Amino acid sequence: MNDFDARFDNLERVHLMGIGGAGMSGLALLLRQMGMTITGCDVSHTYYINKISPNGIEFVLGHDKNHLDRFNPDAIVFSSAIPQETEELIEAARRGIRIFKRAEVLSWLFNMRKGIGVAGTHGKTTTASMIGLILENAGLDPTVAIGGELCDIGGNAKLGQGAHMVAELDESDGSFELFRSHVAIVTNADWDHVDYYPNFNSVLEAYERFLGNREHEGTAIVCGEDRGLSTLLHNRINGKHQTYGWGARWDWGAQDVRHNRGGGVTYTLSRDGTPTLEISLRISGEHNVLNSLAACAAVNAIGVPLEAASQALKSFKGAKRRLQHMGSVPAIGVDIFDDYGHHPREIAATLGTLRKMFPERRLMTVFQPHRFTRTAAMYREFAEVLSMSDGIFLLPVFPADEMPIEGVSSTLIGDILKQKGHKGFDFCSDMEDVLTKVSANVNEGDVIATIGAGDVSIVGEKIQQRLEGKGVTIDAMAVKA
Repeated sequence: MNDFDARFDNLERVHLMGIGGAGMSGLALLLRQMGMTITGCDVSHTYYINKISPNGIEFVLGHDKNHLDRFNPDAIVFSSAIPQETEELIEAARRGIRIFKRAEVLSWLFNMRKGIGVAGTHGKTTTASMIGLILENAGLDPTVAIGGELCDIGGNAKLGQGAHMVAELDESDGSFELFRSHVAIVTNADWDHVDYYPNFNSVLEAYERFLGNREHEGTAIVCGEDRGLSTLLHNRINGKHQTYGWGARWDWGAQDVRHNRGGGVTYTLSRDGTPTLEISLRISGEHNVLNSLAACAAVNAIGVPLEAASQALKSFKGAKRRLQHMGSVPAIGVDIFDDYGHHPREIAATLGTLRKMFPERRLMTVFQPHRFTRTAAMYREFAEVLSMSDGIFLLPVFPADEMPIEGVSSTLIGDILKQKGHKGFDFCSDMEDVLTKVSANVNEGDVIATIGAGDVSIVGEKIQQRLEGKGVTIDAMAVKA
């Protein structure tokens, strides 16, 4: 046992600060399934609290040093959203209680198994979810930890008895470099998390170190189509590595891609330039074709037959908040989708996919920018991709753990839309305002997309309820197209 592993010896009671987040709630479930007593706190009662509470995990609202007396933990685990000057952490340090970052605990679980680590600016959740489902269906009983809820297993984490662990690895604070993967995947690279990475080159250097940390004889799997990763593919990846992308020039390729009207996509998987078998996905989008290629390459690297991967992918329902169909209003032919996208590239993929799914229908987008730093750095790009929509409803910036920045708001995006001559956008002051404006502006047959990494996820269901409850005619709701 090395010094790092020794820090986790004899853990029985663990308290998680920020337990309401997707990643922290998943870690809480894993530790609980290992037999530990788990408690947690957060500043709000999130959706994920409802998922973990039935598992015997006690939750309290807020952060307070008195939690240490109430729960008497052996260790504290805190998320990256928790300031280190929080009194609960300060008091824990004073008492000599072990304190860990989330990534330290997750990497401890990961590194004792045959880890399949999925990194990248976009597509991590879906790719990791695909791999988890394939291994589960193949009878390998993997441990799974992802940053969103996998519809097929009904949660975001699962402790398996098999040798493998599939984990979505977060690059936002560099902590993904703690993970020693047996199979290391990088889906793409963009300059995101501008509060941590000063420039794009620093992002690439972090991914290079992540790939270099994999096990001896481990496999690296990298998207060959991604411009950001192209420099890594030129003599900056040591050892075995495989590429994936469009056509036959990569180790893994997608050929003859067919998008199905209304959703789903089918393509021919090629291996080393040779057509091998057909892959059919229930979910849509070219980005998901690439995600499925990464998943096939990963499971093949550990010996899972491609036929088994194809069968699992055919049934894959997707991860929640990844182009998730939230519902329909049949009386007026409206469909509502929700997506976690918070980077211009992700939003472009989502809106582009909806355009392919519903080429003849009007597309209305509710967008909530995430973080002031990201909005300040990318407001022009946000306006550019949102212009793909016929109608745009802009919510205020969701701050996450940031303080407001003077002069940074959704107005920056709106100003660029105005300069581009886009007349179909409106500012919304809050959730009630967006419900009122969307309901008043809907047309028969519209597709509505709610997009963002904040609490915009609650809007889709409320829009559906509002439209179903209005009981008015289409003529009364219609606006000028």
